[in-house]
Amino acid sequence: MLGRIHSVESCGTVDGPGLRFIVFLQGCVLRCAYCHNPDTWKLNGGIEKSVEELLEEAKGYLPYMKFSNGGVTLSGGEPLLQPDFVLEFFRKCKEAGIHTTLDTSGSVKPGNLEEILEVTDLVLLDIKHIKEEKHKQITGMSNNNTLNFAKLLNDKGIPVWIRHVLVPGLSNDKQDLTDLGAFLATLSNVEKVEILPYHKMGEYKWEQLGLTNTLIGVKPPKQEEVDEAYRLLTKKQETCQECGL
Repeated sequence: MLGRIHSVESCGTVDGPGLRFIVFLQGCVLRCAYCHNPDTWKLNGGIEKSVEELLEEAKGYLPYMKFSNGGVTLSGGEPLLQPDFVLEFFRKCKEAGIHTTLDTSGSVKPGNLEEILEVTDLVLLDIKHIKEEKHKQITGMSNNNTLNFAKLLNDKGIPVWIRHVLVPGLSNDKQDLTDLGAFLATLSNVEKVEILPYHKMGEYKWEQLGLTNTLIGVKPPKQEEVDEAYRLLTKKQETCQECGL
């Protein structure tokens, strides 16, 4: 089984618990205005690697994974655009006793999704926006698949870390954040909420690829704005926990 691979990070510390072997898969259906890796968009980009090849690379870091309660993370791009590869790689990882994390926007629903989730220990779910029209404005697609995926993960009891990229003018409206927090409060499987502040480190890629960057004049949010967004996304969860719901 071959996959199209953009890049590999050997000891990542932010995409799941512990030290992680992170594989960034090629291809994405979204066209996020703030994407810092637009070079992952094309499905035919990157290089081909086999499941066995990547697994052997990952096993080289097993001592670090075991020591830190880490594992492997499949990210992107959108990993679910290569569902057969994801399923086979995660199956092999589970056979090797390696913790598996899927970093996804949930924007695509492959036919073997149920099988993939059977070998997935944790999902990092990036919810771009709670309002469908604003989600389309940011990504070019509806958020229906993403929200339905969040509900499916909840029904299955699969642990989730929610991620939300905070972009001034696009995803920082207080009422929208409050509404997203209300949605998250309906889920019982959310272990963590992360606010990812917009940054400009990927701007040079837009220029190199000849893409039109509509966020040239947008500055990263201040720390107090990030803190406020986190408060709004978690406020109702904390209230539910306090009242035992």
